[in-house]
Amino acid sequence: MGKILVTGGAGFIGSNFIRLALAEAEVQIINLDKLTYAGNLDSLTDVETNSRYTFIHGDIGDTMLVDQLLAKYHPDQIVHFAAESHVDRSIDGPAAFIETNINGTFSLLEAARKYYHGLDTGSKATFRFLHISTDEVYGSLGSTGFFTEQTPYAPNSPYSASKASSDHLVRAYHHTYGLPILITNCSNNYGPYQFPEKLIPLMILNALEGKPLPVYGTGENVRDWLYVDDHCRGILTVLKKGVVGEKYNIGGHNEKTNIEIVRTICDILDVKQPKPNGQSYRDQITYVKDRPGHDLRYAIDAAKMQAELGWLPQETFETGIQKTVAWYLNNQVWCRRVTDGSYRRERLGTGV
Repeated sequence: MGKILVTGGAGFIGSNFIRLALAEAEVQIINLDKLTYAGNLDSLTDVETNSRYTFIHGDIGDTMLVDQLLAKYHPDQIVHFAAESHVDRSIDGPAAFIETNINGTFSLLEAARKYYHGLDTGSKATFRFLHISTDEVYGSLGSTGFFTEQTPYAPNSPYSASKASSDHLVRAYHHTYGLPILITNCSNNYGPYQFPEKLIPLMILNALEGKPLPVYGTGENVRDWLYVDDHCRGILTVLKKGVVGEKYNIGGHNEKTNIEIVRTICDILDVKQPKPNGQSYRDQITYVKDRPGHDLRYAIDAAKMQAELGWLPQETFETGIQKTVAWYLNNQVWCRRVTDGSYRRERLGTGV
């Protein structure tokens, strides 16, 4: 697979992708990351001395830097993870989402376009720009149905609107400029190294500290959960086999309500790290006011990934959540270091 320029590789999915790619493919990784609050080099300590890995501290919006990296490293692919990615934060502060997800993607596309058109014929044939997106661009589902690659976009939060915008930009650069792009839209990821503002790590860490486990509304909102290593295998599959200009939905086939997730975490902790007083962690569950515009249900139809590329998730939710809880129990130092003062697991996204 040659050389891959990864943007946002110090984040949750990006760091797991880098680790998996280095382990499963003969590839050189150049990781460009701005190291905002959710970007954490502690997530990559096990690969930082790998001779096939290089870290560059910088912004995808820094045109001069990106041009220099493309000229120096001559990547065969660009895998674009870099994004502001939390719905609640986008409600409280949408400007950063517009700047990174739309303007940053535009700057990166411009650099990639100039780079691509300067390549020789052989290099052009293998170059790919893979844009990582989300199922949230499709909006909200009722109690039935699934998002397919043909589902119309209907984003309901500043975050999903910014990602929808970046998806459209990437698609346009293929149709207008001939840039060989691929787009993936994934369902909710979970697993090791996830920043503790997200539901699963937040519940694990709050439970262990005896804090309330805040569940929005009635807890009946449904998400399709995808173990992060399965997602990363899917990305590698799309890079190797995906058809230029196509979009692929990557889902975990694991629909769960939020309250199911929280109760499952409590039950696992009751076994793995029982409280001294014998009470259940479920006693810490509390229901809080729902966030504005909270989508009812997301569910991905990943049939195209299976039929055309031969990809299927390897983890069920039951196996993946056991691994995830165990990882957080065994990596408390990482958890303490990542919560550096900018985020203390407080409620975000109230719209106030």
